[in-house]
Amino acid sequence: MDIKILQEKVVDFARQRAWEPFHNPKDLALCLSVEAAELLELFLWKDLEQVARLAGEEPFLHEAARELGDIFICALNLSAALGLDPAGIIEDKLKENNAKYPADKAFGRADKYGAYLKEVKDRK
Repeated sequence: MDIKILQEKVVDFARQRAWEPFHNPKDLALCLSVEAAELLELFLWKDLEQVARLAGEEPFLHEAARELGDIFICALNLSAALGLDPAGIIEDKLKENNAKYPADKAFGRADKYGAYLKEVKDRK
């Protein structure tokens, strides 16, 4: 399904419940943080081995999907409240990240983008 259609569906869901007063940018940004924290709670106190094992188990995947759903819905509501196009946001950010993390420099690395810029400057 198209992301713009999803955005319209989540906005319509809220509209049908007269939640517009609560869906202001400030509260939606706070909501996004709270929902992300609920996702993080699923990973709290688990090491990478435990997470890898859980990632193959239905109860964990179900809960992770529920929390991700809340995050996506909140993000779509926030982008709508700000009059932003979610597809455009993602496309623009991917372009920005492509410039910050060139594949030939970032391949297999998890450095902050400044490390790549420093390497380019040091070669000059």
